[in-house]
Amino acid sequence: MSDQTDRPDDDLTGQAGESHVETATTEVPAEAEAQPKLNLQVEIEKPSACERRITVRVSREDIERYFNKEFSELMPEAQVPGFRPGRAPRRLVEKHFRKQIGEKVKAQLLYDSVEQINADYRLTPISEPSIDIDAVELPDEGELVYEFEIEVRPDFDLPQWKGLKLRVPQREVDDADVDYYLAQILEEHGRLVPCDGPAQLDHTIVCDVVFRHEGKELARFKECLLRLRPKLSLVDGEIEAFGSGLEGVKAGESRTLTALVAKTAPDEALRGKEVEAEFRVHEVKRIELPELTPEFLRDLGVFESEAELRDAVRDSLANRLKYEQRKVARQQVSALLTEAADWELPPQLLERQTERELRRAVLELQASGFSDEEIQAHENRLRRNAGEMVAAALKEHFILERVAEEEKITVSEEDFDKEIREIALRQNESPRRIRAQLEKSGAMDVLANQIIERKVIDLILENAQYEYTPYEFPKRTEEVALALSICGTVTSDIPEATSADAAPAEGGRPGEPRRYG
Repeated sequence: MSDQTDRPDDDLTGQAGESHVETATTEVPAEAEAQPKLNLQVEIEKPSACERRITVRVSREDIERYFNKEFSELMPEAQVPGFRPGRAPRRLVEKHFRKQIGEKVKAQLLYDSVEQINADYRLTPISEPSIDIDAVELPDEGELVYEFEIEVRPDFDLPQWKGLKLRVPQREVDDADVDYYLAQILEEHGRLVPCDGPAQLDHTIVCDVVFRHEGKELARFKECLLRLRPKLSLVDGEIEAFGSGLEGVKAGESRTLTALVAKTAPDEALRGKEVEAEFRVHEVKRIELPELTPEFLRDLGVFESEAELRDAVRDSLANRLKYEQRKVARQQVSALLTEAADWELPPQLLERQTERELRRAVLELQASGFSDEEIQAHENRLRRNAGEMVAAALKEHFILERVAEEEKITVSEEDFDKEIREIALRQNESPRRIRAQLEKSGAMDVLANQIIERKVIDLILENAQYEYTPYEFPKRTEEVALALSICGTVTSDIPEATSADAAPAEGGRPGEPRRYG
């Protein structure tokens, strides 16, 4: 038994990567409690900043105490052959139900001991403990010994977060900005009509796409609707010369371009390699813009006049500017706070957190009014550069979580309702349906983390010092984003986050109109 028992949390200060073992014992208090603590002997290894390998020894006294509690609760209704319910001698009840009760005692001891270790050693788990319950044996004599592994938040000194110096963009929304983005709205709600002659940039083609590598077909997609823009963004790759490569193509023709597979693609053999992308064009179309009639204005967002629509566009641009300001400020905050965060993160942790980071980013973009195509392009970039970006996001999350704990920042049901209402408004959906989608995809905890992180960032920004820089709103994206994979279709459970392109269907609008007011 170790004599390092006074402050178990202070024992976990070894550097990650050391072959470092700590042994400690938590003692039962002198005065009896309603639920006494377990007498545990605990050995903790730290193979890395986030990994803990823990060996636990549970005393025989605790094992018998748990058995005694279970048998005491069972006695009044225990049914043993030859006796009326609850009338059998205790020794017979114990003999008859020992194995059955043993499984319950084992499970409860494992649960309670892990909970106590987390509390005593102030571990902050970021995954469920890895315990093979079936392999753990509850002995008839002596102590219970078992091992488990768990991923925890690293130990680190909280960096100084007050008084950070930040540079953020600033500008006034002018009439030229409104004119440009109003034209984009009209284009989104235009009609696709047949186009005679060859395809030009900004035209839309209906085509089949086939990806091949060294003559072997990798994936095939039919009837894709693609807007001709300079670059095509895919989930696991991209085609840089997309627009120029297909400019001039006619219906009935095929062209083969070169796609570059991302270094993070699911198929390791294809990572970083060039593959063929054949486009078999069936039709060429162009967008016919709608007129600003009273009927169209009402369909678009219950606007009574073009002036109301322009005001709504101006408000939307102001929200985008706020998003950009916050994004730039947060990037600087993240860089400053994680400057000294040099701890290594387990690869399996990064893989699990990739989808969480994607959900978080998509929810943030949805709440800020970005289009499905812009969200899809951002999601594709995240997937292609997942490892580095997720590692940075995780380190930032750990630090923001520590600030939230120290400042006692929490999330309430009202916070959830407000966030869901905003997403629902942007997507022209009911809050109930958005909540159902989030719950079904397991994204509610992601939303909770996002809300808490936003509150912490708000607090940091309130205490920051600012220098403002000029800003220009981004013009039309130079890429078209497609939610398809060179290595095969990638599915996503992120609500409303998979849109091949913003091109509307022939003869009408692309589903429900996106509203701006």
